[in-house]
Amino acid sequence: MRAWRVHENGEPREVMRLEDVPEPVAGPGELLVRVRAANVNFPDALLCRGRYQVRPPLPFTPGVELCAEVLAVGEGARGEVGARVLATPVLPAGGFAERTTVSAASALPAPETLDDAEAAALHIGYQTGWFGLHRRARLQAGETLLVHAAAGGVGSAAVQLGKAAGATVIGVVGGAEKARVARELGCDLVVDRHAEDVVAAVKEATGGRGADVVYDPVGGAAFTQSTKCVAFEGRIVVVGFAGGTVPTPPLNHVLVKNYAILGLHWGLYHTHDPAAVRACHDALTKLAAQGAIAPLVSERVPLEAAADAVQRVADGATTGRVVVVPGPTGEAR
Repeated sequence: MRAWRVHENGEPREVMRLEDVPEPVAGPGELLVRVRAANVNFPDALLCRGRYQVRPPLPFTPGVELCAEVLAVGEGARGEVGARVLATPVLPAGGFAERTTVSAASALPAPETLDDAEAAALHIGYQTGWFGLHRRARLQAGETLLVHAAAGGVGSAAVQLGKAAGATVIGVVGGAEKARVARELGCDLVVDRHAEDVVAAVKEATGGRGADVVYDPVGGAAFTQSTKCVAFEGRIVVVGFAGGTVPTPPLNHVLVKNYAILGLHWGLYHTHDPAAVRACHDALTKLAAQGAIAPLVSERVPLEAAADAVQRVADGATTGRVVVVPGPTGEAR
């Protein structure tokens, strides 16, 4: 079968190679699956660069989430051949391949209302958003939510989840095209950081009060802006550092302004509270069935284009989700 593999660390476009590799076999507790769609995430680029918190042995196949069809069930695993599931592959055998293996215990049923690419995009980004906004920040209806990188894959999920929760959503983007996408997603106000003062725009929109909750997958300058426009008893949810700079928050400022900084590492819930992951999936499936959320899939690309897709996501040159769809036509259900 074909799979993308990384033999040395570097930029995705330079180090990812499409190769013929042996067929995988489902081990104990695993499912062998045919990949129907694999969503591209920023961590895929970090894996290629050797900068992710998980460092699989070389060579490895990137692709951290997928929608797939079960082909075989390993010893001691629960699963049904032919079922459509969402899962995180067992690294080093990631999802940018024709087939791979996944943990049966962590596999979730794919929502019937979503096609393969949409379902693949519902998993990590939306679970991260749901845990960040509801479990960590306790977002309430009527509050103001500020989302950085609102037109991106992670940000777009937070925008939709914020609107579904009854919040007023302010989206920060970079550029006119991304501003258009953010408006279509439902942002009540869109701020183009290339043309506007983010802090001044947020304060004006909130009557000087600031945002109750800030959702930050960017870090760097975005985090600094957040500290200047977060409300009294506001909450800043730190999701990632796509901007490339990990901020060092001044704790005296946190004390003086009386706000909270909350970390969100979704993967830890698999270890510490797996039941919460399943409950979150059920909630997201219900919201999708109601039409309250709908993953923004901007591109569906064939397996051959995966390396370029990962690079473009890493460079911040995409909107919504780019999904790799293995197969001769690059089409999904």
